[in-house]
Amino acid sequence: MHTTTNARICRGWLMAALVLLGLGCHSTKQHTVALPPPGTVPNEMNMITLPPYVIAPPDELLIEVVAAPTEAGKPPTLLTPQPISGRHPVRPDGTVGLGVYGMVQMAGLTLDQAKESIRTFLAPRVNIKPEALLVVVDVIGFNSKQYFVITDGGGLGEGVFPFPCTGNETVLSALANINGIPQEGSKRNIWVARRSPHGGPDQILPVDWVGITQHGITETNWQVLPGDRVYVKADKFVKADRTLSKVLAPFERIFGVTLLGANTYNQVSGRGLQNNLNR
Repeated sequence: MHTTTNARICRGWLMAALVLLGLGCHSTKQHTVALPPPGTVPNEMNMITLPPYVIAPPDELLIEVVAAPTEAGKPPTLLTPQPISGRHPVRPDGTVGLGVYGMVQMAGLTLDQAKESIRTFLAPRVNIKPEALLVVVDVIGFNSKQYFVITDGGGLGEGVFPFPCTGNETVLSALANINGIPQEGSKRNIWVARRSPHGGPDQILPVDWVGITQHGITETNWQVLPGDRVYVKADKFVKADRTLSKVLAPFERIFGVTLLGANTYNQVSGRGLQNNLNR
């Protein structure tokens, strides 16, 4: 009985201390981030057009090449000995394979530059003047330009979800890709972290989720750019609860074994005493 009582008392004090410790750790105030001046950062009502797309691995390109007709009214002709038409992935070394004609460097080029590069590359190989080649290059897989939605698991890790950036995404559309804020997420602790090179100052754009969704306020519905991180922080009480569960789990197992041993001992001792009295 004394063992059981002591174990319960110790467990109660331990849980109380951990609760206070856990809540204290999570009661730290968040640093307030000021909104940038109006018009300085693109948002839903003030979106910008991204610069010309630059090809990089692992983009996927649509490439079509034909020879211009030699006479008016005739259709263009396919290249020989092998036509060039279809989807072409950009390899890790930045090249694109054009079948029997070899590989041409595509990484670092805009679409217009890629057309000229293919035209110059193929002309001597098919024995046709460069200006007589009709080249079409388009991006069908925007795989190298991505943004990320990161969700805080409240002490149980973080989820990272990459999405291609096509130039028309906002915070609202980004979170719609993961069906909104997860259950453990906080509506009042969301921001966009814009990448900064060489350890530069943080570029943090706070998000008023309630204003965006419930009141249609577009001020903080930022346009998402390539490389952005849309971060959803976990609710502090959910995080405290999960942290305490992780900390208490080993002690609960230890106390469970202790109590099981104590109960077993008491049962065995009680049976022995009862047998002696019966005798």
